[in-house]
Amino acid sequence: MTDAVIGRLAAIKAMDIVALKGMWRDLFAAEPPPYNRKFLESRLAYRVQELAYGGLKPETLKRLAALAEDLEPRSGGRGTRSDNRPIAGTRLMREWQGVEHCVTVLADSYEYDGRPYKSLSAIARAITGTRWNGLVFFGLKSQKGRGQ
Repeated sequence: MTDAVIGRLAAIKAMDIVALKGMWRDLFAAEPPPYNRKFLESRLAYRVQELAYGGLKPETLKRLAALAEDLEPRSGGRGTRSDNRPIAGTRLMREWQGVEHCVTVLADSYEYDGRPYKSLSAIARAITGTRWNGLVFFGLKSQKGRGQ
């Protein structure tokens, strides 16, 4: 069986794009996605091995799904959590009156200008001298109903 798998994997590299898409239809029983050749080759190679040797164990799939759920944003957009707080390590940039300001999101706080802050609103206040919703100031939330 191993020689047959190796032969199929080698054949994938030599196939033209039409043949790759045909193989995709055979192995996935679906139309191929509109991605590049490299993507098709890697997914087809994985699928050939998966069919020959078996896929991931059910407990591994459950664990991966649980991990993905923990990391997946619940609302808002990409890179935010359900509480609208950006993921730790994210760098927020905002230009204010011709000066660019950079904030780093930490696990439970923020760092701006070398100092820790508990909230984005506190940073926005330090930058502008007025009260702002920090999420709005840094463009993480729209100003619905506000005329600014």
